Amino acid sequence: MEVVQFIHSYWAYLVLLVLVLATFNALFKFFGNKEFDAKDFRISLFALITMHIQLLIGIVLFFLKDYFSTISEVGGMGEVMKNSALRNLIVEHPTTMIIAVALVTIGYSKHKKKLVSKPKFKMLAIFYTIALALVLYMIPWNLWF
Repeated sequence: MEVVQFIHSYWAYLVLLVLVLATFNALFKFFGNKEFDAKDFRISLFALITMHIQLLIGIVLFFLKDYFSTISEVGGMGEVMKNSALRNLIVEHPTTMIIAVALVTIGYSKHKKKLVSKPKFKMLAIFYTIALALVLYMIPWNLWF
């Protein structure tokens, strides 16, 4: 379990770096009226891949930590929701990160259907920016620094 926790923690740095890169790439090129090329495709794809790998690692970690027994030990979901630390760990962080991965996936899928550069960058910029905001909000900063 410690190995999975280690991987989940340090892979998050790569995910954040790539997501920031993909988001700013889409924003700058959207507002700069640049052409969409193979490099842009690779950057957005790499953001999608790293996010999905992090999601899988997080799901494995969620079940390895056996939060279901923690829920029953504290007296059910009602007690978990009253405890802000447990609520964040068991409910808020996983749910928000799943939403962020879904937004990246939707943005990536929608951009592929567009035929010209401006709408491609627009789709990536919108969905990746919202996903980045959610990720930044839910990162446990106290554990990072």
